[in-house]
Amino acid sequence: MGVIEEDLKSLTRSLEVVCDRLEGKTVLVTGGAGFLGSWVCDVVDAFNGKIICIDNLSSGSEENIRHLLSRGNFKYVKGDVQSFSVDEGIDYVFHMACIASPPLYQKYPIETLDTNVLGTRNVLEIARKKEVKGFLLASTSEVYGDALVLPTPEDYWGNVNPVGPRSVYDEGKRVAETYCYSYFQKFHLPVRIARIFNTYGPRLDTRSTSQYGRVVVKFIDQALHNDPLTVYGDGSQTRSFCYVTDLVEGLFRFLLEPSLDGEILNIGNDEEISILDLAKLIIESARSDSYVVFEALPRDDPRRRRPDISKAGNILGWRPKISLKEGLKKTIRWSDSEKR
Repeated sequence: MGVIEEDLKSLTRSLEVVCDRLEGKTVLVTGGAGFLGSWVCDVVDAFNGKIICIDNLSSGSEENIRHLLSRGNFKYVKGDVQSFSVDEGIDYVFHMACIASPPLYQKYPIETLDTNVLGTRNVLEIARKKEVKGFLLASTSEVYGDALVLPTPEDYWGNVNPVGPRSVYDEGKRVAETYCYSYFQKFHLPVRIARIFNTYGPRLDTRSTSQYGRVVVKFIDQALHNDPLTVYGDGSQTRSFCYVTDLVEGLFRFLLEPSLDGEILNIGNDEEISILDLAKLIIESARSDSYVVFEALPRDDPRRRRPDISKAGNILGWRPKISLKEGLKKTIRWSDSEKR
């Protein structure tokens, strides 16, 4: 059994109590062919839900959902979140669509802004007209910018440069959150906002690697090829990495828990590590002959990132289970099998 199959089996076991209500329900997943979106589709499928997957493949891949295409409960629409429409009834929405890799969103800045702003408005309107039972926005830790409060709680307003190299993503997500909260206040749409911190695992590929958002699989790919691992700056900057199954479990618990409309939660792992230590750990875990090389630090790169996840723990009874060492072993195993 492969890593993804093992992880899905464990994940669905963990979610049995909350996800049994998905049976026969229709779930719209925007960005459903992406890294996280495809895992969401798999969980809905495991609990006999119906899935409408929207993706224009700007950063997702049809390979992530190929195993679902022939299933009667799965409908894939290659389209743009800004303009698509849905004829069927919808019970729940996972709004996951957006380019999340800095090299890609810096290459397509207007498209990234439009996805977050116009796309979110369109999905919210669809959800309002369909009178959905729940709507989850996949927001991001990037709304906090270069946070001055660590670990960072949900009531921190952020330290964001509105005209910096990351602003199209950071500010786009901030506007998306504002749109969602406005629909909650005006139309009582059952919105929940998940601020997702760095996540890694199977299906996160290296085609659009950023300095840190996808650094785990970038380092793993370099290590498996015995290539140098590229660290930016001196590597003292930190991130907190969450394994994908922990993250997805948190998202489903958040969406399906009653009486949380309008709530905002950090979802991620609070185990903080420097980028240099991460590189060394991956070289060791992959038993690689690689070594570290250093390049200039990108402008406006956050110095530290660590979530305060106590609110999610108190409200959902959730916290990550997979340690970084264990998650890296899983991801290395998956990446090695993909390479062959």
